[in-house]
Amino acid sequence: MDERDIRDHFLAQAKACDGLGSPFTANLCRALAKVLDANTRTGQAVLGWSGDARADALVLRLCGALHALVLAGAGERLARTYPPNKASESEIAAVLPEAIARFDERIVAGLAGAPQTNEIARSAMLLPGFLTVARETGLPLDLCEIGASAGLNLLLDRFHFRYGHAEWGDPASPVRLAPEARGLAVPLDGEIDVRHRAGCDIAPVDFADAAARLRLRSYVWADQAARLARLDAALSLAEKFPPLLVKADAADFVGKALATRQQGRAFVLYHSIMWQYLPRATKDAITAMLERAGRQATAAAPIARLRMEPRDPTNNWAVLSLTLWPGGETRRLAHCDYHGRWIEWMG
Repeated sequence: MDERDIRDHFLAQAKACDGLGSPFTANLCRALAKVLDANTRTGQAVLGWSGDARADALVLRLCGALHALVLAGAGERLARTYPPNKASESEIAAVLPEAIARFDERIVAGLAGAPQTNEIARSAMLLPGFLTVARETGLPLDLCEIGASAGLNLLLDRFHFRYGHAEWGDPASPVRLAPEARGLAVPLDGEIDVRHRAGCDIAPVDFADAAARLRLRSYVWADQAARLARLDAALSLAEKFPPLLVKADAADFVGKALATRQQGRAFVLYHSIMWQYLPRATKDAITAMLERAGRQATAAAPIARLRMEPRDPTNNWAVLSLTLWPGGETRRLAHCDYHGRWIEWMG
């Protein structure tokens, strides 16, 4: 990608942020598209990015690195343009060059890692799918999440959910999710009995580490205070009920998990807004393993794949789909907002 493509990528991300309810991040992206130059290592790294900027989430890497500075109490002038303060695009652009030059090395270091948001509200998109599996199989669940980040969504059965007037979960939970419910009524009948839960990530976040927690919080857009509050609540819950999380290649993890399936339980592989970041070979391996295992699945040991992923990258929403073996039929259950603000149930 050349420099013009990179700047266009920033503008495209700005448009997406506007659509996803983050006007501050949209203005930040537009300001960065204007002020980035080759006078800093940050500018050189971004404008000369050798990979695919979109696939690598380059803009979100840079926005996260800047937000981390503000969360850490650095960059006073930059911080004054961040929420809860109000700042225009031009005001943000005015302070960026000084901040980038001053914290050049720290920002470049922040570009090295892919973003991890561990968006808690996605649990409200996934819950109806888990309930569907539980109702249709009549079995307890073994949860297996790939791309789990800090593993916080593995704890979704400890959250409280509200969809319109309908509720599900622990009313005393510190994590309370209430997405806008569109379309058909979201089916919440039944309970989830989780017997085992485990997740993997190529770079798992150790939420007990202060620096890792800061990085996780930095990828939440700064003007979305509710998202930050949800993340902090989930982190407090994880301290009491730490999920099993391992560093592993997704295909290796899935293969081992499938090999240890137990009778009398429904095995559920799930993932949300991460499939696009996997190498093609990894995707193909996971798909093939699921199909092979699915052919051997029985009513006493069923396999489910629940995924919340975009079908069209030009849309600002994802599709919640479920494949259940025996049978292997795939159903589109709902359309979902990427950040869990709304769900449109289709059934």
